[in-house]
Amino acid sequence: MERLTPRVRVVWLLLAVFRAGIVGGFLVGAALVLSETGLWTNPPDLLVPGAIGLAVVLGLVRVVVAWRRYAVWRFEVQDDGLYIERGVFTRIKTVVPYVRVQHVDSRRSPIERTTGLATVVVYTAGSRSADVAIPGLTPERAERLREDLRRLAIESEGEDAV
Repeated sequence: MERLTPRVRVVWLLLAVFRAGIVGGFLVGAALVLSETGLWTNPPDLLVPGAIGLAVVLGLVRVVVAWRRYAVWRFEVQDDGLYIERGVFTRIKTVVPYVRVQHVDSRRSPIERTTGLATVVVYTAGSRSADVAIPGLTPERAERLREDLRRLAIESEGEDAV
């Protein structure tokens, strides 16, 4: 199984810190509003320190999850389909038969362009989770993967998906 480019770990860690900062800001801000404006008469003395502590713990959990996310993310192009393994708490194994592939895109968000990364998105026939994305690829690898998947999807036309 192929791993993602290690640079994606940096992106996921930065996003985790950013999102934790937003959630932590809301928690601490709410605690300050409740304790300093008189909305809550006699708030506990530990309300604001507790909110700060909770924000720090949530931030650490998000960072650990982002770190582990990279360790478990894998994919493989096999003869019959695309195999993906991911998930920190719930491990998800996805198989995308080539006959179900509708089209394949590669995309690069501003963050991905800045860090030299790309994502391949595979759109499939079906209603539930009708697309899968493989993030954290170099642009060259993303283009090769997109072309390989496109070619394999064309070759599988007319086959049975099951």
